[in-house]
Amino acid sequence: MRIELKAVLVVGLLMAAATAPAAGLAGLPHAFDAGWAGEKTCTMLFEDEAARVARCVFPPGVGHEKHFHNPHFGYVLEGGTLRIVDGSGERTVTTEAGGSWSSEAVTVHEAVNIGDTTTSYLIVEPVRD
Repeated sequence: MRIELKAVLVVGLLMAAATAPAAGLAGLPHAFDAGWAGEKTCTMLFEDEAARVARCVFPPGVGHEKHFHNPHFGYVLEGGTLRIVDGSGERTVTTEAGGSWSSEAVTVHEAVNIGDTTTSYLIVEPVRD
């Protein structure tokens, strides 16, 4: 697992651009700090001067309040079905274990697990000044 985590970290750092956060994020929590109904959904697994890695877990019916992500890489540990709401509207996304995604921009969204199984992810992002 340690080698896999390092591989994910390296890929995440290569894919994420170090851009400044977008304006209009005042009052929104960062993804690692956001929760659901007052409960944390993400746990910091690793942090140093270059990168941060968190594991986020969403049982059925649990989500992630509206939050922002800095540029990041995500890896699916346990797949599931999420309803995601962002600036483009609402959509349903189904993920599978081993899947991944990345974003080179700051993003804002909220999500809720609408499936029957727990879904979880690793999120890797560079540390920002």
